[in-house]
Amino acid sequence: MFRPLELFIGLRYTRTKRRTHFISFITLTSMLGIALGVTALITVLSVMNGFETELRTRILGMAAHATIGTFDGRLTDWQSLASLVEQQPHVLAATPYVSGESMISNGKLVSGAVLRGIQPELEGRVSDVVSHIKGGDVGQLTPGGYGIILGSELAAALGVGIGDAVTVVSPQITITPTGVLPRLRRFTVVATFEVGMYEYDRGVALVHIKDAAKLFRLDDAVSGLRLKLDDVFNAPGVVRELAARLPGDYRLEDWSRKHANFFRAVKTEKRVMFIILTLIVAVAAFNIVSTLIMVVTDKRSDIAILRTLGITPRSVMMIFIIQGVVIGVLGTALGVAGGVGLALNIETIVPAIEHLFKVRFLAADVYYISEVPSELHWPDVWVMASVAMLLSLLATLYPAWRAARTHPAEALRYE
Repeated sequence: MFRPLELFIGLRYTRTKRRTHFISFITLTSMLGIALGVTALITVLSVMNGFETELRTRILGMAAHATIGTFDGRLTDWQSLASLVEQQPHVLAATPYVSGESMISNGKLVSGAVLRGIQPELEGRVSDVVSHIKGGDVGQLTPGGYGIILGSELAAALGVGIGDAVTVVSPQITITPTGVLPRLRRFTVVATFEVGMYEYDRGVALVHIKDAAKLFRLDDAVSGLRLKLDDVFNAPGVVRELAARLPGDYRLEDWSRKHANFFRAVKTEKRVMFIILTLIVAVAAFNIVSTLIMVVTDKRSDIAILRTLGITPRSVMMIFIIQGVVIGVLGTALGVAGGVGLALNIETIVPAIEHLFKVRFLAADVYYISEVPSELHWPDVWVMASVAMLLSLLATLYPAWRAARTHPAEALRYE
C-alpha cells in the first residue's frame, strides 16, 4: 500500500514546471501515442466486426441455418420429418428443398450453377432471398411452369433478362435407342436476385421444387430440409441435439460448418490485426520508459533529499510507478473515448470524408459492400483498455527501479 505522500509526489511530477517543459512535452506525446493506438485498435476491430456481420448476414440470406438430408440424397417421407423437427426446441421453421449441380446455357454462352428447387410460398421462412429479388416476381415459380430465377451475375454472364429462355442440363442421363443423352429442359427467366455475395449471385439458380424434382428424377422425394433456428450462433449445438433425438440415419450440417474455412480466415485476420495494432500501442506505451528515465535523471537531487528525510526505496519506486500509470490511464481513457466515438459514428464520418475530398473508398460498381460497416463490441474495448494499461504499467517498472537505487550521497555530491 502506498501512502498519500507518494500519490501526491507522483501526481506533482506529471505537472509542467518551467525547467521541465521538454520532459512534459515528452510525457504528453507518450500519452497521445497511447490514445492514438487504442483509438486505432478499437476502430479497426469494430470495422472488421461490422464486415464479418455483414458477410454473415449475406451468406445466411441464401444459406439455411442448418440442413437435414440423407446420405443418398433422397429424403422421401419429408413431411413427417419436417413436423417432427419443428417441434424440437430452437427450431423455428423447416422447409424442403431440392439441390443439384447443373449447366445452364443460352446459345453459345454456358455456365455451371447450383440448381435449387424451392417452395416459393415457404422460402421466406428460412432465407431472405425473396427480399433480394431485383426484378420479376418469385410468385411466377409454379409447378410445371418451368420458370427460373437467376443470380444477377449469372444472368449477366449468360446475357439473359426476364422473359428470356435458357436451357438447363442436369448430370442425369437418358438412355434412348440412339444412345445416351443428357437430361435437359427449357426454362424461362421470371426474376433475378442479388444478395451481395458473388458465390451466390454467380452460381445459384432457383426453380420450383416440383420442376427440380422432375429434372433430377427424385419423384416425390426431396434432397433434404432447410432449417431456421432462433439463435444462429447456437446452430452447432442445436444440430448435435437434433442428431441425438431424430430417429433414423440422417445427415445434419449447420451453416458454420459449411463456411468454416471462410469464417476461420476472418477470425485469423482479426487476431493478426489485433496483434499488429497492439504492437503500435506497445511502442507508445514504452515511450513512457524514456520519459520516466529523463524524469528520474532530472529529479535525482529531489530523490536524494526525500531519501535523507526517511522515505524508503520502495516508496520512491512507487512515486514513479504512479506517474507512469497516470500517463497510461489518461492515454487509455482518451483512446477509449476516441475509439468508441469513431466506431459508433464511422458510417457517418466516412461518407462525410468521401464528400469532402471527392473520393470513394468502396465503389459500388466494384465492391458488393459499398459502405464501411462498424459494430462495437464492448468486451473487445475492455480487453484493449486492459492491454494498454498493462503495457503502461510494465513500462514504468525499470525507470522506477532505477529511481529507487539512487544513492543520496552521490546524487548530492555536486549540489
